[in-house]
Amino acid sequence: MKIAFAGLGVMGAPMARHLVEAGHAVTGFNRTTAKAQAWAKATGADFAPTVTEAAKGVELFVLCVGNDDDVRAVVTEALPHLADGAVIVDHTTTSAKVAREMADLAEGQGRRFVDAPVSGGQAGAENGQLSVMAGGDAEALARAEPALKSYSKAIKHMGPAGSGQLTKMVNQIAIAGVVQGLAEAVHFAQVAGLDTDSAFDAVSKGAAQSWQMDNRWKTAARGEFEFGFAVDWMRKDLGLVLDEARSNGARLALTALVDQFYAEVQAMGGNRWDTSSLAARLQSKD
Repeated sequence: MKIAFAGLGVMGAPMARHLVEAGHAVTGFNRTTAKAQAWAKATGADFAPTVTEAAKGVELFVLCVGNDDDVRAVVTEALPHLADGAVIVDHTTTSAKVAREMADLAEGQGRRFVDAPVSGGQAGAENGQLSVMAGGDAEALARAEPALKSYSKAIKHMGPAGSGQLTKMVNQIAIAGVVQGLAEAVHFAQVAGLDTDSAFDAVSKGAAQSWQMDNRWKTAARGEFEFGFAVDWMRKDLGLVLDEARSNGARLALTALVDQFYAEVQAMGGNRWDTSSLAARLQSKD
């Protein structure tokens, strides 16, 4: 397929690379042109200095940018230049509201918009093992799916526009609680005088096992927090969750509490630490 990919950051760059390696004609775009140039040089693909140039005549326009405003700006600029019937797939984590807005906007111009946030972090993007949760037109997703499979291990259509973003909120709610539990478990083991590696060996094969435990217990115990998804990004995502909960009536006491704990991590200077840095907040009070 003729594809444009906007947003060549820590997630987007490897995702776009997988598309190139799968044989698609890909044009990359990034607001910082030097990043797009470096990506193009590394992959042998093309880059464009503007969204307009990247979007010209493409059948599939993929983006992985920062927030709602970024999505609005990129999609609005790209839409008039896409091929008739083109599909837009947005991997940004946004509000469900903006996903619905963009779906309506695209449909009004003869295109289709799919909100398709991902889970799996930087490692998942690098290894082509992301999970995609998608909302919007099912036929449009089916057309895009062969390309998306180049960097995904699972793609699930969840319903109408916005459903992908709502599902990503479910994902972040679950992660927030698990990471806080992990932080407290590591903290308790340390305060109790246990060998944390031995404690991990004792509990990680039973009911307490999780991806977070397998991948973040030992690094959190050592005070190492440089492993991917940043606190700033998590707070953005939890803000979206809590905004949605205020409108739909969901009761998210634990999620709201963990969001405030992440605010404390930010106040410690941990904005770019990974999400397991909830443990640092407890370690600082030892």
